Amino acid sequence: MIKVGIIGGAGYTAGELIRILLGHPDAEIVFVNSTSNAGNKLSAVHEGLIGETDMVFTDQLPLDTIDVLFFCTAHGDTRKFLEANTLPEGLKVIDLSMDYRLEAEDNPFIYGLPELNRRAICKSQYVANPGCFATAIQLALLPLARNLMLNDDVYVNAITGSTGAGVKPGATTHFSWRNNNISIYKPFTHQHLPEIMQSIKHLQSSFNSDINFIPYRGDFARGIFATAVVKNAVDIEELYRIYREYYAEDSFVHVVDEPIDLKQVVNTNKCLLHLEKHGDKLLVVSCIDNLLKGASGTAVHNMNLLFNLKETTGLKLKPSGF
Repeated sequence: MIKVGIIGGAGYTAGELIRILLGHPDAEIVFVNSTSNAGNKLSAVHEGLIGETDMVFTDQLPLDTIDVLFFCTAHGDTRKFLEANTLPEGLKVIDLSMDYRLEAEDNPFIYGLPELNRRAICKSQYVANPGCFATAIQLALLPLARNLMLNDDVYVNAITGSTGAGVKPGATTHFSWRNNNISIYKPFTHQHLPEIMQSIKHLQSSFNSDINFIPYRGDFARGIFATAVVKNAVDIEELYRIYREYYAEDSFVHVVDEPIDLKQVVNTNKCLLHLEKHGDKLLVVSCIDNLLKGASGTAVHNMNLLFNLKETTGLKLKPSGF
């Protein structure tokens, strides 16, 4: 049994991580750390866990009792923790913040997108989980990069649910503002762009164009619906073959002939991809659940790889269908 610790247990991604791990046949949660909630039941914060567990949050860090440590912390806090503390030798770490996603000489973390780095993840000790927008966009583009087909600017539009902004309320997350509303934010400058560019260049080092990304806030709770448009002269049948070949060994990515929508992926760890050709333009549509495939689901996927489990273990989550 894999012994699990979680730091930063009060947010949306932590709640989903706990929910998945409670149903994981090969994992046991030892502690969930949250200084502000110490002594409170997990279900007092994550109400969907009522009847599922009687565990309480703790302000203690018994790191020598666990095999893997998940960080569900705010950006910057994982790095501060690791710089201030010495981890037990051999303890595996999966970080859901953006602190270690970009390669650097002093960065021991492997970028944790399984559809790109599966073999490296299996051999690693430290994994940096990808961003949610980054996951949806990369899965739309990686087969093209692998086949050296990104030779012009890429145009991406993607809309995310309100949970993408985190649990802490803000001016643009309140129901009265978000409901029946839509807006853009951080056009062309979103913080996930560097990790997307990093991955693309790993597969196609010659890529030297722009990824023009416009993120949108949606008036729904969860999910990401992304579209990517690129110039491409290859016919649609060949493109579908290329995509299906790239994802042939990936359990959670499905290349679909028919148009797709968010309800097909919400509450699952799936990514659905749909392709269309319009003249010399290729449209790739990508849908994921931002809290699962875009965060906690991939984190558990990475845990499964780190411990040599079947990658789907504990992750056969079902959409509601309505």
